[in-house]
Amino acid sequence: MAPESSATGGRPAVFLDRDGTINIEKSYLYRAEEFEFIPGAPEAIRLLKEAGFLVVVVTNQSGIARGYYDEAAVHRLHRFVDGELARVGAVIDAYYLCPHHPEHGAGSDCACRKPLPGMLLAAAADLGIDLGRSYIVGDKLADVVAGLRAGCRPLLVNTGYGAAEAAQLPPGVPACADILAAARLIVAESASD
Repeated sequence: MAPESSATGGRPAVFLDRDGTINIEKSYLYRAEEFEFIPGAPEAIRLLKEAGFLVVVVTNQSGIARGYYDEAAVHRLHRFVDGELARVGAVIDAYYLCPHHPEHGAGSDCACRKPLPGMLLAAAADLGIDLGRSYIVGDKLADVVAGLRAGCRPLLVNTGYGAAEAAQLPPGVPACADILAAARLIVAESASD
C-alpha cells in the first residue's frame, strides 16, 4: 500500500545522499564518465517510487566552493544520472545541493551543508513534503544528524564511509548493508503503518 498525504499536508519522501550512497564514492565526482552506481541503487530508487515516496537527493558539494568544478557541472552529472535511471524505470524527483564549505569562500554561515537540515527543509517547503513521515538514507553521520534535525527517520548505509561511521550511530538508527537494503526496510515499514 502506497503512503498517502497526511492530514497535516504533505507527501512522504526519502532523501538520499549521493556519493557513497547512490554511487561509488569518488573524490569530488562531477564527470559522467566517472559515475558508477552502487549495485542495486537504481532498483532501490524504483522501489521507493513504486511505494509512493518522493525521492530527493541532498548532496554536499564542497568541490564548488573549492573551485574544482562549478554548479553547472553538477547539474550535467545529475541529468546523466536521470538518463541512466530512466532506462530501468526509476526517477529522482529533485536534487538539492550545498555548494559551500566553511573553510573556502562564502558559505561559512550557510544553513544547507549537512549536518544542518537546510536542504531537507527547503525541499519540504518546495515539494510539500511531510518530514515526520519521511526518511533520509546516507553513508555519513552528517546525513543522520541532518535527518534527525529535520524530523526524518535516518538510516545509515555501510557503503561509502558508512561502515567506518556505524559505531557512532545514535541509538535506534539502523545500519543497512546498502541502499537497496535500506529501500526494502523503508518499504516494509511504510506498508505496516
